Order: sequence, then C-alpha cells, then structure tokens
Amino acid sequence: MARCSNGLLGLLNAGVLVLAVVVLGGGIWLSNRAATTDCERFMERPVIALGVLLLALSLAGLAGALCGASCLLWLYLLALFLLIVVLFVFTVFAFVVTNRGAGWVVSGRGYKEYRLGDYSTWLQRRVESSENWAKIRSCLQDGKVCEKLGARRETMDQFVRSNLSPVQSGCCKPPTGCNFTYVSETVWAKPVGFNSTDDPDCTTWSNDQTALCYDCQSCKAGVLANLKNDWKKIATVNIIFLIFLIIVYSVGCCAFRNNRRDNSYPTWK
Repeated sequence: MARCSNGLLGLLNAGVLVLAVVVLGGGIWLSNRAATTDCERFMERPVIALGVLLLALSLAGLAGALCGASCLLWLYLLALFLLIVVLFVFTVFAFVVTNRGAGWVVSGRGYKEYRLGDYSTWLQRRVESSENWAKIRSCLQDGKVCEKLGARRETMDQFVRSNLSPVQSGCCKPPTGCNFTYVSETVWAKPVGFNSTDDPDCTTWSNDQTALCYDCQSCKAGVLANLKNDWKKIATVNIIFLIFLIIVYSVGCCAFRNNRRDNSYPTWK
C-alpha cells in the first residue's frame, strides 16, 4: 500500500542525492587540480568522504522508501541516527571550545590584537603542535594574506585606522607593544639597539616577507580568532541541518513502519 511518508522520504533523499553528487564532484575537482595547494589537499579528502556518505545514505533511503526494502531502510535509519548523534555532539563541542577568546582593543587603532592565552586549552594545543602549525602556516602563505595587505601601500595614518582581520593583525605586523617604526604594512623598523622585550613576538618578527610574524603567538591567536568565528557559523548551520535530519528520520520511521505493515499482509491471487 502506498504511503505518503514513503513518497516524501523518497523526495527528500532525491534532493540529498543531488547534493551528494555536487559535493563529490567538488572533492574530485579539488583532487585533480594541477596547482593544488596544501589547503586544498587538506580539504579534498573530507569533502570526498562527505560526498560518498551522503550518496550511500540517499541511495539506501531511496531504495528503502520506494522499493519497500525494509532491510535497507533499517540500515539507513541506523546510519541517520548515528549521524544525528555525531552532529549534536560536535555542535555542543564547537560552542564549548569557542566560548573563550576575544580581541583586545588597541588605543588609537582601528584593529584589534589577539593573545593566545585567551583561548581554550584544547584550541591552543592544536596550534602549538609543530606539525599542525606547519600546515596552517603553509595555508596562510598560499592564501597570500599578508601579500595582499602589503599591496595596499597605505600611509601610517591610513594603516592604523584599518579594520584588519585577526590573521592580518596577528601574522602580518608586529604587536603594537613592540613600538617598531612603520615603514609599510609588512615592513617595520626595529629601534636602534633593540635586543628583546617581555613579548617574545617582538623578537620573532622579521621583515623577511616569507617569515613576518607567522611563528608569533599573536599569529596563532589570530588563526584561532578566525577559527572561532568559523566554527560558530558552522555550529549554527549544523543546528539547522540537525532539525532537517530529525524531520527526515521521523519520516523514515513512518516509512519503515509502513513497509513492515505492508510486508505483513499476504498477497492473495
């Protein structure tokens, strides 16, 4: 017997199937690019894995809903339930680890500065790992964040009024407390006789355009500030996606019940 829930579940999974093909195609395109950067290589595997997962789920849901395959529909509902649990845990975790940390307002400046110690211990450990930071640093250099900032050719007055991003503020210039002299956006002159200060970032800073402040604590803090903003956006999207998955799961439970009910009736000729 045809049921509205089966048709609705099939329609929803048809939409997921289209999404899966798009995601999978994007992952394959990233992996086949001639000039693939470290950042793109880092993204391609999760994107392909997500595409395969969505493809498998949508096909199982379609077969279970439209072909009356109760076994496939049961596996589909199990996988969907596990996905809901994982997304819920990740969303809660994302809000917890990004709860701390904010930029510091600098007097007379249009931008904020960032301190690594303000962020959660878990996030700090991620960026303090030399292996992780080598990949992040490579991504920053590939993205030419500081190179684009240096191309502005602003005066000192224009620069201090700029609304810099957390990464630009932390990685492309020395901390304001170093009291270096402005030459350009990414070139700063150290005072005569400068040795060291209480801030190790002042010593780490280099006018070498491949180094700058990429190994500074302020740069790591700037990356975490960006990550915090991104994770909160992702967590918000996850909440919407969770609501969608719960609706699909509820419709799937109705379809599974209908399949079992239909299969329990004998066919008379």
